[in-house]
Amino acid sequence: MSWTEGLPGVAQVELLRGAAAQGPPRLLIEVPHGADRRAHYDALLARLRGPLPPDLAAFFHVNTDVGAWDLGRALAQRVTALDPAASVALIRCLLPRTFVDTNRRLDVAPGALSQGGMTAGVPSYVRDPADRALLSGLHADYVGLVDAAVAQVCQAGGAVLSPHSYAPRSVDIDGIDDDIAAVLRAAWAPEQRERWPLRPAVDLISTTAQGRNLGPVGVFAALRAALAPLGIEVADNATYHMHPATQGYRYALAWPGRVLCFELRRDLLVQRWEPFQEMAVDAVAIGRLATALAPVVAGLVPVEGGRTA
Repeated sequence: MSWTEGLPGVAQVELLRGAAAQGPPRLLIEVPHGADRRAHYDALLARLRGPLPPDLAAFFHVNTDVGAWDLGRALAQRVTALDPAASVALIRCLLPRTFVDTNRRLDVAPGALSQGGMTAGVPSYVRDPADRALLSGLHADYVGLVDAAVAQVCQAGGAVLSPHSYAPRSVDIDGIDDDIAAVLRAAWAPEQRERWPLRPAVDLISTTAQGRNLGPVGVFAALRAALAPLGIEVADNATYHMHPATQGYRYALAWPGRVLCFELRRDLLVQRWEPFQEMAVDAVAIGRLATALAPVVAGLVPVEGGRTA
């Protein structure tokens, strides 16, 4: 089976082509945390049999990348409009990171994860062996599909874009275990929210802990210039760095200069940000962002001969 066919319940794949596009896609937009609807959560929950922490859906809503998929798709539409020769593949993970995080490697020790502020691929609160086996298998299915897509696009000289969205503020918690929902409800109580530091509106994830920049050359300056007219700040690895536990790191290391990962603050992408309920995306705001970002993203797409546009 070709990766372009997707995997039901695991990965949604779309291919958008410009009016003059020929051949395979030259840009891949992969959203590993694209399972942002309550229906995604309920569908995988129904397949699990073991006990889980109470009120876990609250953790799902506060920790899912709402708007990342919508922005990625809007970007693909605008890139193919700007460059009729461009073709863009989109991959949306349909597995909620509450149960399995496909942007994590599963062979990383918990200590290495905590040092970089990373959550586990399969959370410790999933204890049932059959559930863990199921989630590990789904993780392998998704990662295998994305591996094939990344290889095809990058071997052809193309580029990979991975948009994420994060909560507006950095909340300090000790860890993620059975009481995670209660801890987060206390942290995000209305009277507590203002105490947490506000995150950058947009933040690149491109530099390793050792200071090696794996992202496209000049992309920080290009993003900053593109978003300045909207009054949107762009930070350079202020919140996270490229962590070896992530698939994004693995792809960027294999294809330096070809992979662009970034975070957008979630409250800029939704109609109203409320941490513990399903949020509706703001199509107008996402369209405005996509229009501003599209020329930068289009510049990552190679033209014939392998050069960049």
